[in-house]
Amino acid sequence: MYNLLKGKRGIIFGALDENSIAWKTAERVHAEGGKFVLTNAPIAMRMGQIKQLAEKTGSEIIPADATNMDDLQNLVTKSMEILGGKIDFVLHSIGMSVNVRKNIPYTESNYDFTEKGWDVSALSFHKVCQVLYKNDAMNEWGSIVALSYMAAQRTFPDYNDMADNKAYLESIARSFGYFFGKEKKVRVNTISQSPTPTTAGQGVKGFDGFIAYAEKMSPLGNATAQDCADYTVSLFSDLTRKVTMQNLFHDGGFSNTGVSQEVIEKFS
Repeated sequence: MYNLLKGKRGIIFGALDENSIAWKTAERVHAEGGKFVLTNAPIAMRMGQIKQLAEKTGSEIIPADATNMDDLQNLVTKSMEILGGKIDFVLHSIGMSVNVRKNIPYTESNYDFTEKGWDVSALSFHKVCQVLYKNDAMNEWGSIVALSYMAAQRTFPDYNDMADNKAYLESIARSFGYFFGKEKKVRVNTISQSPTPTTAGQGVKGFDGFIAYAEKMSPLGNATAQDCADYTVSLFSDLTRKVTMQNLFHDGGFSNTGVSQEVIEKFS
């Protein structure tokens, strides 16, 4: 460990269980000397094991619905009280699609479900940024990161409306990143992670196929949840102060590989 986050304070959204990227990130942030508040939606907290993570990392938990502005205001206010000052880093690791959960094809989307998934998976990022911005809650050179996936740029049919949500999420990072950078010297980025067998990810139809294909296509192989935690910590650190408004591919080279020898051999 390098004490990269010694003295830094933050908020981590979305830790559900030990398979989640947010969980791995919280563990790594703790190891690097950072302090943080954990938060998740009340229903997710009942399903997961977030209390174990809080005990392990000496952190407090503040339940919050990331689509609810009052909840977010309470989260930010209480986090600064608990942590003793402004925030240095935030991880938005939230995603949900009702259409995916109910196996509704993209071409037959239920639009009430679409709006709910968009609000949870994408618009919530804007809401989080807005509350932080309006409250002047971020320290200068702070870092806000959200997790994305390459379906925002390329079509993966079974990823369904989550692809649209991720595209919107990445746009928010660019747009809010401009204002946060100009006014507050805060950076905002998204990480486009390899398909990762989290609890949420495994709900996507054909997900095992996504992982196997990406593994064969990526020169370095898929990036794991732990790899993503390491990369996220680097973006929270002072070593990446001038990186902002970027969608950063963290996928073992998948995003720049047209075809691999393994895939050629599979179809030859």
